[in-house]
Amino acid sequence: MNPQSTKDGGRRWLTTVGSKPPRNVVAVDDGTTADEAFRLALSGTGLAWHGDFPNARNLLAALSRRCGTAAGKPFQDQRNHQARRARILGRLLVPLDPGHVLPLRRGPDVRVACTEVYGPSETASLVSLRELLGVVGAHEWRVKGVEIPALGAKIHPHHGVFSPIRGEYVDLVARTPLPAKELAFDIGTGTGVLAAVLARRGVEHVVATDNEPRAIACARDNFDRLGLRGLEVLEADLFPPGRAPLVVCNPPWLPSRAHTPLERAVYDPGSRMLQAFLDRLPRHLTPGGEAWLILSDLAELLGLRTRERLLGAFERSGLEVRGREDVRPRHPKATDPGDPLHAARSKEMTSLWRLTVRAAPAPD
Repeated sequence: MNPQSTKDGGRRWLTTVGSKPPRNVVAVDDGTTADEAFRLALSGTGLAWHGDFPNARNLLAALSRRCGTAAGKPFQDQRNHQARRARILGRLLVPLDPGHVLPLRRGPDVRVACTEVYGPSETASLVSLRELLGVVGAHEWRVKGVEIPALGAKIHPHHGVFSPIRGEYVDLVARTPLPAKELAFDIGTGTGVLAAVLARRGVEHVVATDNEPRAIACARDNFDRLGLRGLEVLEADLFPPGRAPLVVCNPPWLPSRAHTPLERAVYDPGSRMLQAFLDRLPRHLTPGGEAWLILSDLAELLGLRTRERLLGAFERSGLEVRGREDVRPRHPKATDPGDPLHAARSKEMTSLWRLTVRAAPAPD
């Protein structure tokens, strides 16, 4: 993160999503109406809040209501609406004094949460209220942890690392018969939850990789907490050196553009990561080895990818399907009729594809 100066008293700009500070910033407080604030935010003006903190949250909610909804519209229209909404809501700003002290009336203590994400601070700064609430929420999840029944323990996600709140894909890895127990690779490990499940199942050595430093730190933290042996974390572009009899990958499921770093765990523009994984996989599987590719069919239900295209990608990479394990999602959105994607989510299936390298044809 590279904080930038703003016109609000020369405060540093804090962001984890790469957003630029508004060019124009005006002071607002408890006397500012939601309609006036929305008009200013629509024009691109930053709103530096100097009132009561709970009222700042109320104003943020009022701005959100004024952004409307894209429910019932095509997926890409919904994504565009989400991006526009994020830009508007991101213009409500709050100050932080040196040491990440929030100087607003009735404001929470955000010092530890901000230090975890932004590092120590000896200068005054300015941050989007929406981002600050996300930072605080992530800190609470990091402290509380997410219960993983397959582990009999908790995983503690860090800010910017996707939380394993969808337990069905973890259960797939926990129940599918292991092809071998001496070595496994976990590609794109994130919190490290799947690598930990493999270790808990008796895999002697699991190499977990990720290309995001936050994920690397998060996985190492979780492995230390769990006290499991045989777990190794490497920062790598997909694969570590060598081959393994089992390679596990839970890539982003939707081939669409990510608007924030956290969304890169969900969105894979042009299926680039998926295709790179498939293309390079044969060089990292031992003979007779198996890859477990975990994918939801939500992309197919939304018209973003066809099953034929997915199977064709397997074939072009020299792979064949040895088997498939399926499970219905159990997360709240799967049964929420108010969710904008309910029509697709209600039919969604999560699958663990068991892939092997296709054998060369026998000579005549």
